[in-house]
Amino acid sequence: MANSKSSKKRIRVAERRRNENKPLRTEARTFVKRAEVAIASGDVVAADAATREAVSVLDRVADKDVIHKNNAARRKSRLIAKYHALVAASA
Repeated sequence: MANSKSSKKRIRVAERRRNENKPLRTEARTFVKRAEVAIASGDVVAADAATREAVSVLDRVADKDVIHKNNAARRKSRLIAKYHALVAASA
């Protein structure tokens, strides 16, 4: 348990920020999962829209420092690679 006044405050602040960031992190995961499901279904039009939305959400969450920018970049890269594989397979 924290002893000093400042460390007790840091615990309160960290908890508050965690609670504020949690829905944003969940939203990002949800949109990425939707895009992956759309890609797996094979529908190029739906996959395109879902991928664009997921990339947008990841950028927004990274700008708010909920996730690290490199983490967002990695997730976007993997998602877009899956999308491009679908497009190449359907063409």
